[in-house]
Amino acid sequence: MLCIIQARHSSKRLPGKVLKKIYNVNVLERVFNQVKKASLIDNIIVATSNHMSDKKIVKFCKKKNISFFCGTLNNVFKRFYLIIKDQNCSSFVRISADSPFIDPQLINKAINIFNKKKYDIVTNVFPRTYPKGFSVEVIRSDLILNSFSNIKNKMHQEHLTSFFYKNFKKYRIKNFYNKPDQSNLNFSIDDKNDFIRAKKIIKFHKYKNYNLESLLKTYKSLFDEK
Repeated sequence: MLCIIQARHSSKRLPGKVLKKIYNVNVLERVFNQVKKASLIDNIIVATSNHMSDKKIVKFCKKKNISFFCGTLNNVFKRFYLIIKDQNCSSFVRISADSPFIDPQLINKAINIFNKKKYDIVTNVFPRTYPKGFSVEVIRSDLILNSFSNIKNKMHQEHLTSFFYKNFKKYRIKNFYNKPDQSNLNFSIDDKNDFIRAKKIIKFHKYKNYNLESLLKTYKSLFDEK
């Protein structure tokens, strides 16, 4: 299964966040390392843009020997369309580069659900019940290839799956849930406060691996979340 990590350097709230280092390892590399641990993932590509602002991401990927693709900055849908067309894959996983704690077991879970039945999309964000930073989407490639010419709206071009979620009755979308609902918790990095929080989590995390269960224990210890 191919995993596409969506990354850009020009974040509005925290510019350059994906290359910001937390104890000598930047956010993008942390995401890549977590995805690589998912046993059902056999290929990873970083999807960035050909804009000047993303040249640093390209440079980093080359340095680390990470596969990458450069497309248009704002038309993310086209970026993914070109990748899966080039890769000739039947399905793929989308992960955001602002999720340094993404759980490999959660990625495997989504893929297993996807493989059991003929879904168009398997997701855990429709609606979200997992903490932010643990979002996983498994998408059938034909869905993107066949819909490309219909994606004219700017919002749908910028957000890969928004068109399908808006028109959900037309598609076979499977959402898997977390019990209890912990969507109020945040492990993603969107702004400076999130970055500081992630740094604290990494510093105080006492467990060998990053997975949702162990991270929730650390989160509760640090921030007293019930």
